Amino acid sequence: MNSKKNSRLKPFLLTLGLTVSGLGTAEAADQSHLLATASTGGTYYPVGVAIATLSKVKLQPTHKVSLSAINSAGSGENIKLLRDNEVQFAILQGLYGSYANKGTGPLEKEGPQKNLRSITMLWQNVEQFVVKSEHVKTGTIEDMLALKGAGKLALGKKNSGTIGSNRKLLGNLGADIDNDFELVYGGYGPSAAALQNGQVDGISTPAGTPTGALTKLFASVGDDVTMLEYTDEQMLKADGDLNLWTRFVIPKGTYPGQSEDIKTIAQPNFLAVRDDVDEEFVYLLTKTLYENLPFLQAIHKATKAMSIDKALAGLPLPLHPGAVRYYKEVGLQIPDNLIAN
Repeated sequence: MNSKKNSRLKPFLLTLGLTVSGLGTAEAADQSHLLATASTGGTYYPVGVAIATLSKVKLQPTHKVSLSAINSAGSGENIKLLRDNEVQFAILQGLYGSYANKGTGPLEKEGPQKNLRSITMLWQNVEQFVVKSEHVKTGTIEDMLALKGAGKLALGKKNSGTIGSNRKLLGNLGADIDNDFELVYGGYGPSAAALQNGQVDGISTPAGTPTGALTKLFASVGDDVTMLEYTDEQMLKADGDLNLWTRFVIPKGTYPGQSEDIKTIAQPNFLAVRDDVDEEFVYLLTKTLYENLPFLQAIHKATKAMSIDKALAGLPLPLHPGAVRYYKEVGLQIPDNLIAN
């Protein structure tokens, strides 16, 4: 790795770029790969840290391999980090996995990312659009669209998966976010703080629920802000023909002061890996994840959605051979489209 690499990766340089071999040998040096997540105020980061911690507890002592989680701008940046081998693993939105597989959307110039593979589905990325309550007329996403031409919105960091999915979702609903709104760029924590302080009119924080930044926001301002819902018609229009977004209900009591269910939508998140990562490492990691789900679920509620029968649901990229090996061991039928050519 040269000096141009991202400075936040420097603590991990000792273990980058090495081929994981001799995984079970006592004399093997400790090997660590990097797992890119997203901003610290969302769900990707704490879940990524949980996965990394699990690898250190279960794999490092006996197999001398592990993961280290880092924060990032999210799915958009994560694909670039994977492509440049600055990280070897990443959590990605289903939408960005589809872009990577087909070379479409923001990856049209780069083309299909043929070196990327799936390991497992993780949890659903719940769309959470929150606006000042003074702007609420219908209680649906239409209230955010009504801010076109005058609203100031925080829809994610530049080049993040969040702003990319918002560009697609709101675009399908008739809004050009880059021209119809004044955008403020930032992660979930800063975005929620900006809404609380009156610096923006609305925010988007797609993540697993509950999302830390929103828990803090609702605890602080209560009824001054409102999370918007999606009607069935709005859900279908927002999804277009991608077949990614489906109905998701946030149960009452998920957030402070939330007295009723919130009907929104969600897309899947999944764990991705470079195709040149050692098969044995990926096999051990996949096996360890599914044999220790209670550990992950104790760290973040979003992972309660994980189960072996949902591991392959909606994966947008072919599986890594290490993951294939584990799934065959436990008797899963693997669709042809998930077998790498």
